[in-house]
Amino acid sequence: MKKSMVTLLMLVMIFTVVLSGCASKNIDNASSGQTGNAGSEGSGKPVNISVFSVQESGIDIPTNKFTQFVSEKFNIKFNWQINPSDGAKEKRQISLASGDYPDAYMLTHYIDQFSQADLLKYGKQGVLLPLNDLIDKYGPNIKAAMENYPAMKTFNTAPDGNIYGLGAFTECFHCSYPNKMWINTEWLKKLNLEMPKTTEEFKQVLEAFKSEDPNGNGKADEVPLSGSTEDFGVRIIPFLMNAFVYDDDRNYLNLVAGKVQSAAISPEWKEGLTYIKSLFDAGLIDPGAFTQNAEAFKKIGENAGAEILGAGAGMHPAIFINIDPGNTRSAHYNPVPPLTGPNGISYATHDAGGVAPGAKFVITNKASEEAQIALIKMVDYMFTPEGQTNAGSGMKGIDWTDPEPGDVALGKDVKPVVKSIPMKEGEAPRNAGWSGMGHFFMPKDYRDTFVQATDIYASNGYERRLYDATLLYQGHEPKDIFPIWSIWIDPAEIDEASLLQTNLRNYIEQNELQFITGNKDINKDWDDYVKGLENLKLDRYLEILQKAYDNTKK
Repeated sequence: MKKSMVTLLMLVMIFTVVLSGCASKNIDNASSGQTGNAGSEGSGKPVNISVFSVQESGIDIPTNKFTQFVSEKFNIKFNWQINPSDGAKEKRQISLASGDYPDAYMLTHYIDQFSQADLLKYGKQGVLLPLNDLIDKYGPNIKAAMENYPAMKTFNTAPDGNIYGLGAFTECFHCSYPNKMWINTEWLKKLNLEMPKTTEEFKQVLEAFKSEDPNGNGKADEVPLSGSTEDFGVRIIPFLMNAFVYDDDRNYLNLVAGKVQSAAISPEWKEGLTYIKSLFDAGLIDPGAFTQNAEAFKKIGENAGAEILGAGAGMHPAIFINIDPGNTRSAHYNPVPPLTGPNGISYATHDAGGVAPGAKFVITNKASEEAQIALIKMVDYMFTPEGQTNAGSGMKGIDWTDPEPGDVALGKDVKPVVKSIPMKEGEAPRNAGWSGMGHFFMPKDYRDTFVQATDIYASNGYERRLYDATLLYQGHEPKDIFPIWSIWIDPAEIDEASLLQTNLRNYIEQNELQFITGNKDINKDWDDYVKGLENLKLDRYLEILQKAYDNTKK
């Protein structure tokens, strides 16, 4: 089921890219198809380049229209080494260990990519070439992007100052606030209730959902609140905990005055667990929310017969409700703004929104000078508006076109630039773009300029629905957040950190469930719980992260 949800997110991300934005402040001056000196057409004999890649559904890379386009534009003859998504990481590692590796790797970040540890390891061995000089000479758009988005430069630059690879800088706005809550507003209307603003009001609404028969079938079959155990914001605890202390839904870390701390040992964490336990004890939380997968969660949202779900956790409602046209239930679920707790806290989990540490594009020491230049020119083209869209969403005239009068962009007060061409029923895959392999630089201001329908409940208005919902969460994150997605851990400590991370996270999540369900007493067993974290070397884990944060900040 985990794999199916990853597939779902891939589809949503692709759908989002097609329906989101297209003009970026760092590339406004780069005209379509131009990359300065790097954008000149190839001439003479084509440059032979071997590339390791991963197969994506609906894409045949050798015959792909974007492949043909860049082959001609940059005078490249590709020798593709295409690998199935299952086992891609292992095959990549085998190729590197054997010494029989290609000129370059072009990967898909949500299937496989080089970790930061990989980049440092193979970079120091000389297997991966630093891209700094190539970018400086032949990558004006990459260079401009890093200058205008300092986070991107930090994200791609190793502690030794070298750029060993380029990752996907894809700022998915709705993904960047993943832990949302969607409530049945039809039930609110029927019961004459307001949208809850505080933890106490939320509890009162759930109590009404449970006891006042909002679906009108005369049965006590309502499920006030549910979720699942997978990713994409479906765990219910972070949304609720954020009314007490910031919950990053990853490693439970906070950054206070430049110091990395664990939220999971704070008095506020204990207070948050006590509140969530009160909901559970009152029968307001579906016990399955702590054990079920997304498929089971969706069965509640799509219950045959009566509508039974009051509120569902999720990055987007399609996780638990069918959003296809004609399903009237879909419009019933609307976002709950971040709740305010008894101490005035009202946080929302915020992360990089699709930006993951590591690199999807690297050049190896097998590449000739000609190949290196051709590759960096090609990637630099994908940092222009036209290149971004052709690579990630498909070729112009096939998958997208210019806007028409009356079209509206996704972002507020933004001029529309790109309009997607919808697929016809039964139409074969167009095979015109590189999808995940082509997603290099998609900042929010690029995605905001894609044409999007104004009806948020229409199938072609779904991205606007998510965008508008996310605006309710924007700005509710703490001023300082520990950026675990962008720090570089010392290679000598990364295995230790990974093991500590896994052990600590598992322990925290197991204990929060035991406290909520009553298997442990939150007052009597709290001190033993904290001691358990100490025994799992929480202090050492924080020490490693603090060192990495300080070094990255420098």
